[in-house]
Amino acid sequence: MTGKQATGSDAVASQAARTIALQMLEERGRGAVLVGVARVDAALEHLLQAVMNPATAKGDGLFLPERPLGSIGAKVALASRLGLIDGPVERALNVLRKLRNALAHSAESASLGDAAHSSRLAEVYEDARTNPLWTPLEMVLAAQPPSANGVLEPALRDYILLITILVAFLEATAQQLRPMQPPVVMGFSGVSRNNGAIQE
Repeated sequence: MTGKQATGSDAVASQAARTIALQMLEERGRGAVLVGVARVDAALEHLLQAVMNPATAKGDGLFLPERPLGSIGAKVALASRLGLIDGPVERALNVLRKLRNALAHSAESASLGDAAHSSRLAEVYEDARTNPLWTPLEMVLAAQPPSANGVLEPALRDYILLITILVAFLEATAQQLRPMQPPVVMGFSGVSRNNGAIQE
């Protein structure tokens, strides 16, 4: 990817991120976590679909629940193994998955500020703050008037920023990818060259 392409995708990600951040302001507590992780899950699905050939059968259920890629954990693992995400992003996605599971199956507190949840997220936030959009988006959120839900707590603000950056950049990455074309394919006649593969 050239610098010009990266700049263009960063601009697209920046605009998408601003929109996502403002939409996420409407959520609080458990709802913010569930909605945020659902958005990340959908963006991961788009990322994986970008490198896959289209399904040959109508109604392909590869990403449906109870299917091979129906869980966010399976999507994260595959995206990592394909080299589509780096180590810190994989770690962040797995922390979000565990957080979502903890809050979805708990009748207890649903606050991101709880010690158990904030300690899980602290290292992820440190990595995410290196993204060039973190500070500008933080200023966008700070400039918003208090919503009907009250003043935006720092724990929720950081969570919104993390979700926003992940979704925007997963989608921007997906837009730049094409289906993978291996140099050879297996058939009943044996191994043959893939005519659609790009030759180096």
